Amino acid sequence: MKNPFLDFRLVPFERRELPLDRIVRAKTETMERLIDGFLRLMDEEAKDLVWLVEHSRVVKAYNAATKSVEDLRYDQDDIEEFCNELDSSKKIPYMISGPAGIYISALINCSQEEKIALRLQDFQRSFHFLGYRLPEGKTLLLQGDVGNFTGAGLAGGELVVEGSTGNWCGAGMFKGKIRVKGHSGQKTGEWMRGGQIYVDGQIWSTGQTRLGGEIYMGGKLIMD
Repeated sequence: MKNPFLDFRLVPFERRELPLDRIVRAKTETMERLIDGFLRLMDEEAKDLVWLVEHSRVVKAYNAATKSVEDLRYDQDDIEEFCNELDSSKKIPYMISGPAGIYISALINCSQEEKIALRLQDFQRSFHFLGYRLPEGKTLLLQGDVGNFTGAGLAGGELVVEGSTGNWCGAGMFKGKIRVKGHSGQKTGEWMRGGQIYVDGQIWSTGQTRLGGEIYMGGKLIMD
């Protein structure tokens, strides 16, 4: 009797790629591009591992970061995973909080998602400039304590910090709302032009150079 399977023995086996394989590979490629963009920013803006907080340098770094990520496709999970890479990965030889926060803010502002939540409470590092230039229509929730210049230059978005902030929270913000459920450091609202800052806990000090906006502490208006 003829073996019924002989007719199939010369048919080549076509290996089919599982959808999961494609997803994992795409995620890996996205993360590699995010890391590569950040390392380029560090090489250009922090060659000597010294990063001064100057307005012109901050703007330049942000514009460079925006240009490097605006054509990428990524989501909230990718941003959070990138934060994790910054916190613990050996792929990134050094990390400076200022440029790191600027780069993360560029990712958030250029993303397609209107609402983004980042779980930062388990990270060892503290990022500065998170929420920088957050635009109108965007809501950013930061779970955990954050560094200096949180919400600086806020441009109409809504920023919620489920923790405490460092110094210069809301510095130079134009419009929008910042809600800090913990405490805020020194010079809160420095150079503020508009918008509102709500701090549920204590404010170490408010900025003296202000052109507008409102600051609330414990639900009470203390600066207008």
